[in-house]
Amino acid sequence: MSLKQTQGINDKTGQRSLMAGGLAALLATSCCLGPLVLIGLGFSGAWISNLTVLQPYQPIFISAALVALFVAGKRIWRPVAQCAPDEFCALPRVRMGYQILFVGVCTLLLVALVFPLIAHWFY
Repeated sequence: MSLKQTQGINDKTGQRSLMAGGLAALLATSCCLGPLVLIGLGFSGAWISNLTVLQPYQPIFISAALVALFVAGKRIWRPVAQCAPDEFCALPRVRMGYQILFVGVCTLLLVALVFPLIAHWFY
């Protein structure tokens, strides 16, 4: 299989969009939720305050995650009738796996959006 064919398959599956949305959601939560998780696990030190350096970029990460998840969602949740036989959405197990991953990434993004509103209860 050539590189061009591989890229065509990845474009059809929405895998790139889902991975980009997941990465952006993780980056969006890293500035605020990261220090809380480390403190909860027992790590301490003044260096934890340096993890908030990414906070000014949080709106950019959230915007990128929303765009990537919108593109991935359109491909993942489309009707089976619109799928070609060689696409992922034609296979029920693969389709369900992508949908579960999509919901997980959306949950991470929701945490990033809601956490600043409830952070004062944890610190």
